[in-house]
Amino acid sequence: MSDLLAALQRAVGEPHVLFGQDLSAYERDWRGRAQGKALCVVRPGQTAEVAAVVKACVAHRAPIVPQGGNTSLVMGSTPNASGQEVVLSLRRLDTVRQIDPANATLTAEAGCVLQNLQHSANDAGLLLPLSLASEGSCTLGGNLASNAGGTQVLRYGNARELCLGLEVVTPQGEVWNGLSGLRKDNTGYDLRHLFVGSEGTLGIITAATMKLFPLPAAQRTAWACVPSVQAGVDLLGLAQQHLGAGLTGFEIMGHAALGLVAKHLPQLHIPFWPSAPHAVLLELSDTENEDHAQARLETLLEKALNAGCIHDAVVAQSLAQSRELWHVRESISLAQAAEGLNIKHDIALPVSAIPGFVAHTDALLTQALPGVRLIHFGHLGDGNLHYNVQCPIGVDAAQFLSAHEAEVNHRVFEAVKAFGGSISAEHGIGLLKADTLPAYKDPVALALMRRVKQALDPLNLMNPGRMLA
Repeated sequence: MSDLLAALQRAVGEPHVLFGQDLSAYERDWRGRAQGKALCVVRPGQTAEVAAVVKACVAHRAPIVPQGGNTSLVMGSTPNASGQEVVLSLRRLDTVRQIDPANATLTAEAGCVLQNLQHSANDAGLLLPLSLASEGSCTLGGNLASNAGGTQVLRYGNARELCLGLEVVTPQGEVWNGLSGLRKDNTGYDLRHLFVGSEGTLGIITAATMKLFPLPAAQRTAWACVPSVQAGVDLLGLAQQHLGAGLTGFEIMGHAALGLVAKHLPQLHIPFWPSAPHAVLLELSDTENEDHAQARLETLLEKALNAGCIHDAVVAQSLAQSRELWHVRESISLAQAAEGLNIKHDIALPVSAIPGFVAHTDALLTQALPGVRLIHFGHLGDGNLHYNVQCPIGVDAAQFLSAHEAEVNHRVFEAVKAFGGSISAEHGIGLLKADTLPAYKDPVALALMRRVKQALDPLNLMNPGRMLA
């Protein structure tokens, strides 16, 4: 161990190798479900130092856990309990290297906080549309490693679709400079797509070139009361028909999810609460002006009201009101955490299958576990549902999870499979679902993934045990 620590200190400087002290900020997962133990934490400040750290770890056969903002919801960026894993924190790689307005691209290092990148793009008169509830603390490298989604996937796509190029340190400590801002480059295998979404198991993303877009001339946000999930799907169809590419966000929230917000964040105003069975939050980005955006949204809502898709709706009249509505949506996870431990499911389904899935799975779980609270919300526009399970009122949450989590997961994942979905939409697999993945991934696809892992990381030092158990 002493030889490895000395090599790491030579690579990044003694102050940036942390050991023998409180490392809980790096060792505990964001949800507070797991507490690991790191051999040490290394904090490189440039790509060359990352490469030197990897070479030192390879020489000493030390496994590496890359970490950005440590906001993973599937325990993908925290060490296990062995005390043998080196946590490689990329937070010091936080430079915006270039903004190219004419090419509409931004090149930044992996440790840049997403919200800071949004502001940098905005200052240049452009939009970086990747937007997550954790954007104040999550980092670009983690966003790409997990192929993060968020609230604007409907219009702009996941992190993968927004990424044009990467800089990656390989498991051998080599540096691949693929920071191209090209939108067309047909010169072989697209390695960028291989590393995006690989959760640090194939290499370490140190920088990326991201697409930017023109800032919308106007934005309007509406909150609609819908009688059912099916009505939400019907409203989505109308919105796509009448707003086209201007529809940049479409979120659904169930009554129980909003109930937790009302309970734990009573200062927030929830429109139509508590009468609405479900609510939809939709956003229009317009290329003309505020009046044009307002007219388009009001026309849509009038048609939806006549069609029975909605019972009522309110349109934000200012940026502040819009932020208040989005704050309600983004506070659901915080309210759940305040309520206590819960079982999270980040699933993807064909949009048309979501109403049937919710009805089927709700009935299944309420029959098996009387009193259980089903908290569903998410990105209906792209088929990504957060289908979470909270214990019955008055029941100890930790005991409930210990007794029923495996059963709940099995029932939910089997239903996801039956309705043609995926057990992970945007959170990834991490350590939490690595043992589950083989039951729901095509075996040929899984075998190909294992071959890729073996080819690129034959020593299995890159985030071992995550994604591929």
